[in-house]
Amino acid sequence: MTILNINTATAEEIDGIEMLKVQGFEIVRYRDERGGFTSLRQLDEVSGLSGKTDSAAEFLSI
Repeated sequence: MTILNINTATAEEIDGIEMLKVQGFEIVRYRDERGGFTSLRQLDEVSGLSGKTDSAAEFLSI
C-alpha cells in the first residue's frame, strides 16, 4: 500500500486505509479547520479517532 501524506490526501484516499475507513471526511475537515497536521498524534484529536490511529501510522506521513 502507498504511504499517504495526511496533509494532502483526499477523504477517499484516507478511507482506503482499513483502520480509517469512513473517517476520511472528518480527518479532512479537521485538517482544513486547523491548518494541517504537524504530528500523526494529532489524529487522536479528530472526532471518533482517539486511540484508533496507531495501527494506521505505518500507512501515513506528514
